[in-house]
Amino acid sequence: MASRAAGTYPPVPEPLAHPIVDSHTHLDICTGVRLPLGAGEPEPEVTPNADEEFPSLDFFHDTASEAGVRRIVQIGCDLPAARWTTALVASQYSGTPAEAATEVGSLAEAADPRTVPGPPAEGRTWMIGGAALHPNEAPRLAERGLLDDALTEIESLVSSHERMRVVGETGLDYFRTAEEGVAEQQRSFRAHIEIAKRTGRALQIHDREAHADVLRILKEEGAPEVTIFHCYSGDEAMARECAAEGYYMSFAGNLTFKNADELRRAAAAAPLELLLTETDAPFLTPHPHRGKPGGPYLTAVTARKLAEVRGMSEEDLCAAVWNNAERALGSWD
Repeated sequence: MASRAAGTYPPVPEPLAHPIVDSHTHLDICTGVRLPLGAGEPEPEVTPNADEEFPSLDFFHDTASEAGVRRIVQIGCDLPAARWTTALVASQYSGTPAEAATEVGSLAEAADPRTVPGPPAEGRTWMIGGAALHPNEAPRLAERGLLDDALTEIESLVSSHERMRVVGETGLDYFRTAEEGVAEQQRSFRAHIEIAKRTGRALQIHDREAHADVLRILKEEGAPEVTIFHCYSGDEAMARECAAEGYYMSFAGNLTFKNADELRRAAAAAPLELLLTETDAPFLTPHPHRGKPGGPYLTAVTARKLAEVRGMSEEDLCAAVWNNAERALGSWD
């Protein structure tokens, strides 16, 4: 799959009345970084073209800050991205800028060094991280005999730094994986649930056209204390079921799409104390910029729509989401 992160980005929206959190974004894809593969590992599903140009990490930090998106959760959802995410998150909290550049660069020895983003500025603390194997990665790794080793590495990565707070995104995706891949997806999902519980991390779930099986497996395995449905895509009835279990529901740019009435009803029904916001950038760029690449700063657009759907002031909605994110994931400070 070609990258969707190159091209013209939408303008930065007006600053929010209260800061907010992007609880799920992919800066590795947004910045077009090309990362080395381990022996036998499959190519990432999303890869930049050689002639594409991408914004820098500073662009995404600065635009997010300008819009009032002061905190993000960077997610690496294949092995190369998980390694890069862990190094990038660690680089913000330990060592000098030069040491951080070496650490990140050592995990990103691309043919073209321009595709390797440098570390963020010294003292920057806007980011925590998460790592997992995307559901669609599980069968690809399993057919190469690499799934078990990959799961072991994911646990090592999320355990390696205090700011790696999330096991995710994991779950089930029945939209893009054929029937023969379902068993490995489910095995991987169960393993990630156990990793989250062993490490005391939050679990962040990818659920696409698999609602019943995701909920069933969570009950069978016992959900971690903090369980988050990333890019929530269920209906109102499922939102009530998630609420009964104490699962957080994170809403992305598709909340703004014209055909998303059912999703907006779910967002209205979800308890305020279980709401989160995200971009899934560079994907799911909100209306009226759908189809363009996105960044964390566009969380502001989704937050305003979520406030509208719930009949709340922008300030009150953002304050609630900010507090929810800190309760679920800990302090960024």
